[in-house]
Amino acid sequence: MTLALTVLEIVAPVFLLAAIGFGWVKLGFEYRIEFVTRLSMTLAVPCLIFVALVNTTLDPAALTALTLASLAAYAGVSAAVFALVWILRLNIRTFAAPLIFGNTGNLGLPLALFAFGEVGLELAVVVFAVMAILSFTFGIWLVAGAGSFGKVLREPLVWATVLGAVFLWQDWSLPLFANNTLELIGQMAIPLMLITLGVAVARLSPGGFGMAIILSVVKLAICVGCAWVAADLFALGKVATGILVLQVATPVAVTSYMLAEKYGADGQSVAGLVVVSTVMSIGALPLLLAALL
Repeated sequence: MTLALTVLEIVAPVFLLAAIGFGWVKLGFEYRIEFVTRLSMTLAVPCLIFVALVNTTLDPAALTALTLASLAAYAGVSAAVFALVWILRLNIRTFAAPLIFGNTGNLGLPLALFAFGEVGLELAVVVFAVMAILSFTFGIWLVAGAGSFGKVLREPLVWATVLGAVFLWQDWSLPLFANNTLELIGQMAIPLMLITLGVAVARLSPGGFGMAIILSVVKLAICVGCAWVAADLFALGKVATGILVLQVATPVAVTSYMLAEKYGADGQSVAGLVVVSTVMSIGALPLLLAALL
């Protein structure tokens, strides 16, 4: 009973904030998702990542191990997804990237914070940064058939990660006023991302629920399995293992739908994956958290 209440306390704020965004749109209120997303990804999230790395109390060796484990986990997921797409004869441009990359930002970061506290958030931003860089390069190549190294260099969250890593490596610190300012800006990120997630799901017009259900279940199994194996391979501690599994197992991100629409893949099939996997996560993530805590 105590464990169930603990898990409920962790997931309730996440889904309640997403429900606020969902309800906001359904009530007919205006929500400029492009502006809010740009504000989050250009300003709030980079500040969140940078401050988390600068102020971390974690051992740099542990962060390195988590980075390598994240790369290994996504390599394993990618291999499994390629095999799945080939066996089921699915369109690789439509299905590969959504099945590989999850919603580690909007959903993963808040869950990590509520489940494991500030230490969990510090670890989660490492996995998120790895995923973001892979998504902007390998992920876009899968959807569009072309690399996007230039776009990576223009992403503030990439530079926030690099600069934060330099501060961590050199053991530098920020002046108190600068730290407090950046921390305050970063605190916008989590509520904004969750509300935006609810708004985006409310505006989707999904289709093909049958295939989406099957693929969402298989995606969850692949991601949990590969993340757990990678965590064991790199001998991560309990909290780092929990963060890696939780982040990699997050549902399909709304950005996957946006990329599919932008580059001419089957957007409606991806929209179905976003909705089904997100709804499924309402039940799956609490069970996963119960196993990880």
